[in-house]
Amino acid sequence: MELNIGNQIKRLRRERDITQEEFASVLGVSYQSVSRWENNTCYPDIELLPTIADFFGISIDRLMGVDEAAEKSKVAQYTSRFQDAVSQGRIDDCISIARNGVAEYPNNYELLNRLMYVLFLSGDSDGNIPEWQENMQKYDSEITMLGERIMKYCPDQNIRLEAAGRLAFQHCEMGRKELGRAIYETLPSQKYCKEVQMWWALNEDEKLPFVHNRIRAGYSSLCHGIYLLLSERLLPDEELLKICEKQFALDTLVFDGAPPASWRVANTHVMMSAVFARMKKCAQMYAQLEAAATAAKAFDNRTDTVEIPTLLQGKVVQRKTDFETTDSRTLCEIMRDKWLASEDFDGVRDAERFKDILRSLSA
Repeated sequence: MELNIGNQIKRLRRERDITQEEFASVLGVSYQSVSRWENNTCYPDIELLPTIADFFGISIDRLMGVDEAAEKSKVAQYTSRFQDAVSQGRIDDCISIARNGVAEYPNNYELLNRLMYVLFLSGDSDGNIPEWQENMQKYDSEITMLGERIMKYCPDQNIRLEAAGRLAFQHCEMGRKELGRAIYETLPSQKYCKEVQMWWALNEDEKLPFVHNRIRAGYSSLCHGIYLLLSERLLPDEELLKICEKQFALDTLVFDGAPPASWRVANTHVMMSAVFARMKKCAQMYAQLEAAATAAKAFDNRTDTVEIPTLLQGKVVQRKTDFETTDSRTLCEIMRDKWLASEDFDGVRDAERFKDILRSLSA
């Protein structure tokens, strides 16, 4: 069996921000010995293993990497349970699952990142979490600590970058915009990301999946940009209508026809109906509201997994658990109780056709 003691010692030592010299002094050995361990030139004497394990607060088996396979399997179980809970907006359950995982594996960065993520989600004003403002304050220091720890010590670059982006967002949300901006400035430019640069190193059999994935990512990014234009009302209403039409045309293009049921499709119809409401175009408004209700029902009744063959994206696989939310309500309930509560619809709130749409969302 290949032992992994040196890498474990290096990682654990760096997590505690101590030098090789300081660690060597604790053990009563030379710093050259610690260096040789960490370079996998040799192993510590067996008599030292209990002292090293005790210093880091772990078992000897864990120090030796014996239970890595078991940890990977257990972490996957925690991750699966977490994903089930977050897809249903059960944020308190997510926090409990992540904390239990971190308690069992305190140095697992995948679990630490999940914990940071769900503590951040618990302060989301867009869900149905009554105590979201309290959570923002309560978890601020823990989110910051987790983010800084992951950024400093995590060996997985993707996890580090994800945590960095989330920490920057947290700083901005808490009024520390300069700190957030400083972190954002350290993130790699899109121009030099893997998805742009990797093409030249691909084998022939890797090129088609690579292009499909890049198109999917580009489509997702474009949809998010369109959502920001619409939700923030960054343009006049006449132009927002055209943008809604472009979104639907884009969906048709990338899915070779009607897109699958999604939260975004329903939301786009609602935002388009709000524009028509502001413009006093009731017929068009009702058409979009009815389309939104149909989309919301389809989303709530979607199957656990759907596979969609497309020309541009290849086979798209969507799983129910892929959807992440801080709202435990169905989409129909969200549309009825939140989206349609907008003041944009105050002028038609007492109209029978509007009430019929509300009733259909309660059926």
